[in-house]
Amino acid sequence: MAELAFVDKVAARAGVPPEQARPLTEAVLRTLTERLSGAEAGALAPHLAGELSPLLTKAAEPPEAFGYDEFLRRVADRAGIDRPAAERGARAVLQTMHRVVGHREFEEAVAQLPADLRALAQPLPHGP
Repeated sequence: MAELAFVDKVAARAGVPPEQARPLTEAVLRTLTERLSGAEAGALAPHLAGELSPLLTKAAEPPEAFGYDEFLRRVADRAGIDRPAAERGARAVLQTMHRVVGHREFEEAVAQLPADLRALAQPLPHGP
């Protein structure tokens, strides 16, 4: 998927302007890369546009162990936004990645994440 299309989908899902969606996308991808093993992050990279895939490349270092709150704090700090916007943005980026990568491969890659982080990639249930 081309970078602009990916960022546009993130913008629509997160309810932010496209110029805010790009740094938000980068912040989520960088933070996700810190949390995943190099192999799992690397498995996701080829599915993203050439401009975004390097953000999922890391050395052979082990993944950092941090949870939901720290994930969102890092995203918020990197993107210069508040926590609610970071949560919406993380949800938007992960849901867009889920669609682009495909269910089986995406689920395999994020299996090492805590359940609350994996849940961000799932669509929100619609109310009555």
